[in-house]
Amino acid sequence: MSFEVFEKLEAKVQQAIDTITLLQMEIEELKEQNNALSQDVQAAAGSREALVRENEQLKEEQVAWQERLRALLGKMEEV
Repeated sequence: MSFEVFEKLEAKVQQAIDTITLLQMEIEELKEQNNALSQDVQAAAGSREALVRENEQLKEEQVAWQERLRALLGKMEEV
């Protein structure tokens, strides 16, 4: 009878080992995914910063063009 108990215990220990091994593999996969996603986030943040700078530059250009246009319209009204 104790031999059967020992076999059941051994089976449960082996099942626990298998489960731990699978979980460790899953953790490694999740770490890799996390690293890849972190890189994606950094790349997106860099792209966002570049777009913000470009947007500010375009706004400044728009203001400059509006001022030039107003100056030209002012000259046309004088004539």
